[in-house]
Amino acid sequence: MSPRRGLDIEIILEAATEMADQEGLEAITLATLAKKLNIKPPSLYNHVEGLPGLRKKLAIYGLEQLLEELTKSAVGRSGDDAVRALAISYVSFSRKHPGLYEATLMAPDEDVDHQKAASAIVDLIVNVLRAYELEGEQSLHVVRGLRSILHGFSSLEQKGGFGLPLDLDKSLHLLINTFLAGVHQLVQD
Repeated sequence: MSPRRGLDIEIILEAATEMADQEGLEAITLATLAKKLNIKPPSLYNHVEGLPGLRKKLAIYGLEQLLEELTKSAVGRSGDDAVRALAISYVSFSRKHPGLYEATLMAPDEDVDHQKAASAIVDLIVNVLRAYELEGEQSLHVVRGLRSILHGFSSLEQKGGFGLPLDLDKSLHLLINTFLAGVHQLVQD
């Protein structure tokens, strides 16, 4: 069976992203996606290896989109300004694309394509952190810390975990400034 004219993986991933963001990642099945694309479900098998293949491609697509946003935010900045921009961009991405963001967390670690896409994000953040002249593994520990903060904040926000009527952006800025104060202390020690 040949692929439908005009249907390609980009169109499929854009439709899946829209569904994930609006209805949640679990709402995506091959049947619901095919219906959205106005095609028969078997047509998707010309582009993805079933639902697991779709989820893998969606995870990689999400990581690539996140990398693009983070890169744009860091261009022309350095030091604290770059870290703040990255942090805001990361949380903004998770707000704009909650389902796609969730998909980025679901691909298996042993998948080479997923590892490559995830490594590109780590490399970008390591490059931004070079301004602090961190030594060896220290840089990777700091990257892990920043990711943990940003993922934790994003996840809690998405799940409604911040019940108090306080400005979330103000909380995010305070959190990032506290993180940066810690990085500066680490560099001094």
